[in-house]
Amino acid sequence: MSRITDYGFLFQTTFGTSKTNLVNNIQLSQMNSSSVQKQLKAAGIDTNSKKYKAALSEMMKNGNGAMFTNVQAIKNLMSQYDKNGDWIDPNTGLTGLAVTDENRNSYKHIISIPESSREEMFELAKKEFLNENGTLNGDTTKRESVYNNLYRKMDKDDRLSAGWTMEQYEHQYRQAFAEAAKAADHTWKAGKPIPEGALDGITREYVESGKKSVDIKI
Repeated sequence: MSRITDYGFLFQTTFGTSKTNLVNNIQLSQMNSSSVQKQLKAAGIDTNSKKYKAALSEMMKNGNGAMFTNVQAIKNLMSQYDKNGDWIDPNTGLTGLAVTDENRNSYKHIISIPESSREEMFELAKKEFLNENGTLNGDTTKRESVYNNLYRKMDKDDRLSAGWTMEQYEHQYRQAFAEAAKAADHTWKAGKPIPEGALDGITREYVESGKKSVDIKI
């Protein structure tokens, strides 16, 4: 799950803005000045906290020195991080789900995930495959709840890799369902009614034990 945040509300440019409106604003290039630091501390912001440093880093990355912010905007951004400076996913309330430049290429590897989560995904994938005749319906799918349940079972540092691993299992399950449907009716394709009973003999254990099984590496 990639992190997408709109920082537009944080910044104001000087163009078309009167000096009167700039009284309570803080220019990003002055964030580390003693006067601004005093202003932030007076507003109850701990400028030594990891939450503040994470928020400041994000503002600097997404803005430039000529832009402006204000105390409330800083507090709003800080609320998106925990005490360790880790971004909190708004959908789950969990950390460890931010895709960054640093981890973008390292989290995509197979790890061991709970059997209960794999079973939950298998049953949901099978149900939705049958209901939607082999197509994926983004409006009705409950996939997100399965992933969120998985994330809650994993350690923070393993959550992104766990999600990527689940994607591989999910693809494997759906591929097995499609092959079974075609075996029952060689003319079948996604969107056509699935032959009755075509998936009855397909179990998660059967799919995972096959030659196409995901290669688990702990």
